[in-house]
This record gives sequence, structure tokens and C-alpha cells, in this order.
Amino acid sequence: MTFKPTIELWTGSPAVFEPNPDTEFSLWDESIVGKNLEFEPGKMIRQQWYFGEEDTSIVTLKMHPDKKGTSLEINHTNIPDEAYEDIVDGWQNIFIRDLVEFYTE
Repeated sequence: MTFKPTIELWTGSPAVFEPNPDTEFSLWDESIVGKNLEFEPGKMIRQQWYFGEEDTSIVTLKMHPDKKGTSLEINHTNIPDEAYEDIVDGWQNIFIRDLVEFYTE
């Protein structure tokens, strides 16, 4: 029997991901690629996202205990101007939406 990693079940597409610093990753069938920089299990993930050959940005996801479960704080810096609208749309209408749906099903 084959089991898909949780990240593939959540995103619904192929993913390469290891929860370890200094590992490369790709999500949403390589729509997002980068490098994992730092992990604090259950608390924080910091990643470097690649945009083309030279542009990179830093994403920090912090999880906070909440009365209703967990809240998520997202800090995404150094987004290239030409990618800004797509990134904002992706956070709001794909990442968060799919994550909420995954955990409420």
C-alpha cells in the first residue's frame, strides 16, 4: 500500500519536501521552489523561495497556539515586483484556503 505525504494530500499535487534545514523543495508541481532554511517543529518554518536565476525571497511561517486550534503568521519579504500580485493571490486563495479545507474535512 502506498501513502502520499501529507503535503501532497493537502496541495493535491506532486511535492518534494523534507523537513530539514538546507534541503531543496518544490510545491504545487514546481510552481514554488526553494530551500528550507530553518525549522522549529510545530512553531516555525523559514524558507528561501527562488524567482528566476537571481531573485529570491524569504518566507517565515510561525504557528501559534489558539483557543480554536492554531493560528498562522506569514511573513514574506523581498518579493519581486512582477510576482507580487500572484504571490498575494496564492497566499490568500490557494495556500490558506487549501490548508483550511484540508484540516476541516
